[in-house]
Amino acid sequence: MKILAIDTSSMVASAAVMDEEKLVAEYIINHKKTHSEQLMPIIEEVLESCGLNIREIDAIAVASGPGSFTGLRIGAATAKGLAHACDIKIIGVPTLDGLAFNLPYCQGIICPIMDARRNQVYTALYKWDRGNFYKLKPHCAIALSELLEDLKKREERIVFLGDGVPVHRDTIKKVLGDRAGFAPLNADRQRASSIAELALEALKRGEGQSGDVFVPFYLRKSQAEREYDKKHKPEDTE
Repeated sequence: MKILAIDTSSMVASAAVMDEEKLVAEYIINHKKTHSEQLMPIIEEVLESCGLNIREIDAIAVASGPGSFTGLRIGAATAKGLAHACDIKIIGVPTLDGLAFNLPYCQGIICPIMDARRNQVYTALYKWDRGNFYKLKPHCAIALSELLEDLKKREERIVFLGDGVPVHRDTIKKVLGDRAGFAPLNADRQRASSIAELALEALKRGEGQSGDVFVPFYLRKSQAEREYDKKHKPEDTE
């Protein structure tokens, strides 16, 4: 069983091939070019490096959100096109689940944070316990101050990762002090291999859907949609 996984939910573009025995190949880039320019060449490079044809892939895994609206749409459109062409399933894996899975068997709470602008973050909380991976807090878009107030009430050490860390590191350290830890650079951003492994487990459970019905999730409206709603909001007549 071979899975091709892609993640374009942030500035990082990543693709990986994994089977039931090993990670076969992974390509990660976090530099300049847009996903629309680089995603297909990355996929082609990963498959060619493995000596595989796309029709030898059994399922497509994709980071399903939250994240960059444009990035998620590019990833979803690519996954849907490949799945339709090859008549295979798509496995959507939440971006935050994949990020947290970068830190296997981490002690304490894992807190991925993605910058959602305006002092908000996309986040969830996770923990490993006896080899099992648990979600403690569901995905949400939340003010950083509210998240930190929640974390102050918890006793464990908290390890942060994601593109929200460089934006909010100083505030996190100020509020949580020594209880705050930060993932190493090799694990602090999106990796398609984490999406692939979570998707592989989901596929074994019989999960997955056709490309026709798969859609990413965003947690909140885009800036353009918010501006539209603001302009077209009915005036208060009271």
